[in-house]
Amino acid sequence: MKIVGFILLLATVVQAQNFELRIQAKTVVPGKKIYLEYINELGKSVKIDSAAPSAQNKVSFKGQVKDQGAFYLVNFFDTPKPQKVLVILEGGETIDIVADGVNDEEGKGNFTMKGDYPNVKYMLELMAISKEMEVKVRKWNQEIQVDQKQEKRIQAAFTQAQAASTAKIKQMIPLMGSNLVALWATNFLPAEKEMALLTEIADRLGKARPAHPQVQQFVNNLQRLQQGVFEGALAPEINLATPEGPNLALSSLRGKYVLIDFWASWCGPCRRENPNVVKTYAAYKDKGFEIFGVSLDQDRAAWLKAIETDKLVWKHVSDLKYWSSAGAQAYQVNSIPQTFLLDREGRVIAKGLRGAALDQYLAQLFKDK
Repeated sequence: MKIVGFILLLATVVQAQNFELRIQAKTVVPGKKIYLEYINELGKSVKIDSAAPSAQNKVSFKGQVKDQGAFYLVNFFDTPKPQKVLVILEGGETIDIVADGVNDEEGKGNFTMKGDYPNVKYMLELMAISKEMEVKVRKWNQEIQVDQKQEKRIQAAFTQAQAASTAKIKQMIPLMGSNLVALWATNFLPAEKEMALLTEIADRLGKARPAHPQVQQFVNNLQRLQQGVFEGALAPEINLATPEGPNLALSSLRGKYVLIDFWASWCGPCRRENPNVVKTYAAYKDKGFEIFGVSLDQDRAAWLKAIETDKLVWKHVSDLKYWSSAGAQAYQVNSIPQTFLLDREGRVIAKGLRGAALDQYLAQLFKDK
């Protein structure tokens, strides 16, 4: 009886680790498959399964979750710019996804996801908050192009809306418990302002999932961030490849005030902030101000396209290593956008400046220059 009981218990545990993704594409690419990708602790996506759509444009993926819970991507047809849908799995889920299958002109495809699980519920809520902010920013940017006099009003509205979005996310965090969506939610929190909450999340997940590779990575990154690159300290060197090929060293910009801007083409908040950074650069570049953009991209083409689309005409570097970027590691960056302002000797004089706060700081800095 004890042996039978053990077998039954083992079967229950294995069953709890199983998942099923039922996927339908509204549009298919002839001759192409849909892929399931696993995101490892370094942020790299690795293909682990694939299937050709049925006559009804459907596929199904079944298996056991990795790491007692992991992040996955459904990659539609692996085209040069495929639609990808994030799925957070911890075992026991049956999730239905209906997606466009291709991206629109803005590089985005719509999808719906159904499944009564905390990771699904809160992930979709986070995406909705981000989408709401994105729509507002697009509208404000259009207004500024029509009437530059509205910039001050719009900047105030942006700051207020950004604070409201962060407040909504902070209210959701306790409800997420130790589900992995709490780890994903940290990407929506400004590290320089929400260190206490990030520490709380790290403590909770660290106790619940001490051996989980991505939790360990987050905890370690947070510890490095807390040690910090302090104001007054000499900025660590960054020497990475430029879009043109050759490396560019941060130290080569000594003699100018330099804003190190950590960003990525895939980072929604970064892209929404870029129009503000463009205006700031135009206002101060002839006064001894430079921007050193450090991208956390993995895809070189996406990085270069974002630079072109957003008209980012300053200095750029990247090693295309995502969160394992040598630059991000040197500055303990675990959320973006993140900025460090350096004086002419290469010392950190301010951190986390963006939008109106950056403009005000620079206006004072260059007041008599």
